[in-house]
Amino acid sequence: MSDPRNESKADFKARRGRNIALALGLVLFVILVFVVTIVRLGSNVANHSF
Repeated sequence: MSDPRNESKADFKARRGRNIALALGLVLFVILVFVVTIVRLGSNVANHSF
């Protein structure tokens, strides 16, 4: 790993870009799981008689 105190501007921008891409991917994954869960539960609730 690189030492953050001794990195160049290019290294900083590259690391920041990777962090943003990773965070965006994680957020999209969480949204996808949430939507799939709501769709699956919604169909079961609609067919359930109270």
